[in-house]
Amino acid sequence: MPSEGGPAAGAVQRADAVLAWAPSGRSAVPLIVGLVNLANLVGVGTVALLLLGVGEDVASGRTPVLLAALGYLVVAFPAGTWAGLRHQRGTTTWLLAGGDPTRDEAARALRLPVDAALVAVTVWVIGAALLGTVAALAYPDARIGVRVAIATLLGGVVTAGVTYLLVARAARAVTARALAAYPPTGRLALGVGPRLLLTWGVTSGVPLVGVVLLFLDPTNPDGPGAGAVVFLVVVALLVGALATLLTARAVGAPLRELRRAVQRVGEGDHDVRVGVDDAGEIGLLQEGINSMAAGLAERERLRDLFGRHVGPTVAQRALAEGVSLGGELRTVAALFVDIAGSTSLVRRTGPEEMVGLLNRFFAVVVDAIEAEGGLVDKFAGDAALCVFGAPTEHPDPAGAALRAARRICDAVAAAGEVDVGVGVACGPVWAGQVGAASRLEYTVIGDPVNEAARLTELAKEHAGRAVASEATVRAAGDERAHWRPDVEVELRGRGEPTRTWVRS
Repeated sequence: MPSEGGPAAGAVQRADAVLAWAPSGRSAVPLIVGLVNLANLVGVGTVALLLLGVGEDVASGRTPVLLAALGYLVVAFPAGTWAGLRHQRGTTTWLLAGGDPTRDEAARALRLPVDAALVAVTVWVIGAALLGTVAALAYPDARIGVRVAIATLLGGVVTAGVTYLLVARAARAVTARALAAYPPTGRLALGVGPRLLLTWGVTSGVPLVGVVLLFLDPTNPDGPGAGAVVFLVVVALLVGALATLLTARAVGAPLRELRRAVQRVGEGDHDVRVGVDDAGEIGLLQEGINSMAAGLAERERLRDLFGRHVGPTVAQRALAEGVSLGGELRTVAALFVDIAGSTSLVRRTGPEEMVGLLNRFFAVVVDAIEAEGGLVDKFAGDAALCVFGAPTEHPDPAGAALRAARRICDAVAAAGEVDVGVGVACGPVWAGQVGAASRLEYTVIGDPVNEAARLTELAKEHAGRAVASEATVRAAGDERAHWRPDVEVELRGRGEPTRTWVRS
């Protein structure tokens, strides 16, 4: 089965793969300069064929022009190479050193494509002036010198444009290292708009000007030959394909990477980072994506840390609605759990072992409470206050609290490390933020909280290790089957009798 898109698509993909090459390290600048020389040689060959191979001028003038061109190339190419390497010697120095560049070295490295294009323009302008002068002297009609100079100059403009696009693509590894040390801040070397205008000039503007000049050439009143026009069109197509492919890759490849990065961020992967290898708007966008992902990762870390301190339910509500001093009346079930004999336990185990024991105990509590949709409101030494029905509504706060109490008692008994008491009470409380404007804590305040704490002391002396108020059990629905009535007591600080229930 043929590949999707056919041979043309395959050729574009192969060319795209070739253009993906990006030298780095100590060989980067010399290889890029060599690439520039190769591009200029292609330009020289193209202009030479246009002027000498398909021209209809008098043959006697061709030899001096050809000799002048060869002599100029012998001098110009080494001089241009030397100028390019000298202008970028700072870049070569820090690449050889292998460390981070200084700000000036990074700025110089970012100018590598522009410097390469400027060297090419300088070489071609001097060459155009030289060859135009030689042609004016060598040909019978001095106006042919103007034709030669203009054709050489147009060839130089195209070559310089292609040089910029080619070097900008090949030097992206150097650009990435420079931008890694000094990220883009808004000053653009050459943005997307100028690049597109440059591509238009290389692919359409200059070739069209060349065709027009062929027909307006006063030295050839009969008009250009078919060969010259066809040759110029073919060259324009080939150069246009290369320039368009370079521009498409320079814009399309980073955008594809950015799209994948945004998708991963949307899926929750906040550790994604993209390489910043463009000194224009795309580089700003790459840096913006990295900053956004880092900010989201930091926000998620703070959300997780916040949730660990106040509970995920309180954290989500605070993030959604903000926090302030104040609260609301709610009917909740309060569960208080406390370790029996913790004072003597810490003397036997030592503080470090006691901390590990407490962490294992509280892990059991948190799992049981969150499994029933409750909130661990606070840890207090070896005790914990848990709430069902605040800050969000709960369909069965009493039943959930009683089920959680049984689960905690069973899990603690199975572990066999500590002995506990669990008290459960139900009723109206005030739930909200207390503290100061700079330091808030979510809590519940009311008689059920105090009642649950007092019932915990009774539970430590009961075999089932869990005691609930009668109001809580009667509000619990089906969960009532797991509990039975017990004694009526007057809890400290309440001033009225409380009917208690214990596990069946």
